[in-house]
Amino acid sequence: MTSGSRFARIARWAITHRWQTILAWFVLVIAVNVAGASVGLKEISSFRLPDTESQRAYDVLARSAPEQNGLNDQFVFVAREGTLRDGPRREAVESALEDVAGIDEVISVSSPFDAGGLSPDGRIGVAQVVYDLDFDTVKAEDIKPAQEAAFAARAAGLEVENGGPGAQTVRFSEQEGGTELVGILVAFVVLIITFGSVIAAGVPLLTALLAIAGMAGLVPFISQVVDTPDFAMQLAILIGLGVGVDYALIVLTRYRSEVAGGFSRDDAIVRAIDTAGRTVFFAALTVVIALLGLLLLGLSFMQGVAIAAVSAVLLTMIGALTVLPALVSRAGDWIDRWRIPMPGSRKGVAKEQPGGSPAWQRWAEGVQKRPWAAVAVALVVLVGLALPALGMRLGSGDASLDPEDATTKKAYDAIAEGFGPGVNGSFLLAIELGKPGDEAGATAVARAVGGDPNVDRVAPPTLSKDGRVATVTLFPRTGPQEEATNDLLTRLREEVLPPVERATGTTVSIGGATASNEDFAEVIAGKLPLFVAMVVILSALLLTAVFRSVFIPLKAAAMNLLSIGAALGFVTLVFQEGIGAELIGVGTGPIESFVPVMLFAIVFGLSMDYEVFLMSRVHEEWIHHGDASRAVRTGLATTGRVITAAAAIMVLVFAAFAIAPDRVIKLFGLGLAIAVFLDALVIRCLLVPALMELMGKKAWWIPGWLDRVVPRLALEKEEEQPREKVVA
Repeated sequence: MTSGSRFARIARWAITHRWQTILAWFVLVIAVNVAGASVGLKEISSFRLPDTESQRAYDVLARSAPEQNGLNDQFVFVAREGTLRDGPRREAVESALEDVAGIDEVISVSSPFDAGGLSPDGRIGVAQVVYDLDFDTVKAEDIKPAQEAAFAARAAGLEVENGGPGAQTVRFSEQEGGTELVGILVAFVVLIITFGSVIAAGVPLLTALLAIAGMAGLVPFISQVVDTPDFAMQLAILIGLGVGVDYALIVLTRYRSEVAGGFSRDDAIVRAIDTAGRTVFFAALTVVIALLGLLLLGLSFMQGVAIAAVSAVLLTMIGALTVLPALVSRAGDWIDRWRIPMPGSRKGVAKEQPGGSPAWQRWAEGVQKRPWAAVAVALVVLVGLALPALGMRLGSGDASLDPEDATTKKAYDAIAEGFGPGVNGSFLLAIELGKPGDEAGATAVARAVGGDPNVDRVAPPTLSKDGRVATVTLFPRTGPQEEATNDLLTRLREEVLPPVERATGTTVSIGGATASNEDFAEVIAGKLPLFVAMVVILSALLLTAVFRSVFIPLKAAAMNLLSIGAALGFVTLVFQEGIGAELIGVGTGPIESFVPVMLFAIVFGLSMDYEVFLMSRVHEEWIHHGDASRAVRTGLATTGRVITAAAAIMVLVFAAFAIAPDRVIKLFGLGLAIAVFLDALVIRCLLVPALMELMGKKAWWIPGWLDRVVPRLALEKEEEQPREKVVA
């Protein structure tokens, strides 16, 4: 039996109280989910941007003109022949809108036959619907009655479509589900291939699913404390499923290797937790550090995403250290039942001997013979993929990027056809008047902004009930995704409005989707340096404490940044430039502003996972033998198959999310899949061993003062004394 370390004690307790451990997990998961269901999930669909002009516009309207700040949708009517003015079609439209107006949640409905509601040819009409709902609480069932009432006019030979945030809520509710199941199935298939046994494959999956189920029960509580967007749960499941299966795989692989080495099953699982379990623990900490870095952005809706994802990672790590030992202890040979013959190996990856895989050892030797060539090939691949990221355009997806058969997409296209592309990207000006009822001041503002050459038209000012605020809607000539529209916003804010504000005594704030997206991009850009610096520094300090080296944490940070750059370049090619976009059914447009920072946090954490997995074995060999080349060779030989199997699971799980209806989830899934693929194969199996070979013993150098200052976090079992470090 191994030492009495904390990890060993956890393992012994779990196997001694096997049924209590398993039962406790099931009871905890059920209890948390029941309690969470009673609390309810408080989702947000609107994202506050503190200290920005667009947010100030919304706050002004919410305070003085709430009737103009409610949830606003559009019903778009298109005559298949003739015009909407024709008697039967007009009657059908008016009858449908009368039914819509009678619904409790509807505050007001405009008629397409009012001024500006019909296209010049009379074929297309837009009715604005204002709901007594807000973005924080709107549900699909709140919108469906109005939608059904309007769609009833389709029977009269009309096309009727619904656009706006309410319509998007309905669309997502009708297409949810499926991606998680696909991810679970592909993970199970890879695990069967890895272990060659259905039972052995099911153990890591069960461990991960228990942890994810626990996280799902916690998210409602998280949403009551911090803003939690509607995609937080799905993103947390995506991360938790990937890392959870990987963590269990690492421990189970080490366990079976110890059994193959002659240890009893109880001793083997204790030794596995005391070695691979430590690796899992520190790997999870690196992911947590990266995810918690999102809190530095100061954006409220990011808090729920970060905390939900951290909960998933921590629970999967705890599950690997407790549930897994309980499941496999005293198992006999049942864990290898229901074997599926696999070509090339009768015993599978988990039965490796201490020397590791001969194939991976030969690969390591090949890389060590030509390290400069390996470095060159890896850098060409990574830098080449990262270059497109230099042309990344940040923004936000809109209905133009929805599937072609979605009513939101059809509404968007019909509005653009009938009224011009700028109508879908209108600006909302909130004008705080110098004195109540100052219509002249509001008119002067409207006249000033209407003089810009890229403004198509400006609606007359509308005063609030208290007369303190006026609103003006401005329609650009260009669409919301075009650079010219962003340039117009900049001109209005910096050149056009300041003089007229001084002359009229007004204060003007520009809101609307385009303004919010531009403000969001600026907020992210301003906070990004601090975020990146803090995540990199904290992760580097953790690796320094674990590996007692300066080069290894610096190398890890540089390699992780390379993989992140390559992932961002890849998603730019697909989602912005459209290369292969049709294969996953996604429209091309700008990359959502928060995606780069989210991808950085997640990819950096996952990349550190593989860094710790590989370098922990290399470090173990270095401690035992003091031969730098042998340590790298043996470390890669013993972890190569495990890393590639774990990466295959993550890649397929993440790629499965590319079938999700939400463009953001598609983007995350594909971005994470390519990042993990490159990190596991190009970086960990090619670039890292090459660099370690080139550095030799210098890779383990640490200044004496730093060795004394940084606390020691040992990956090795506590009874083993580390060899003397290379210090100066």
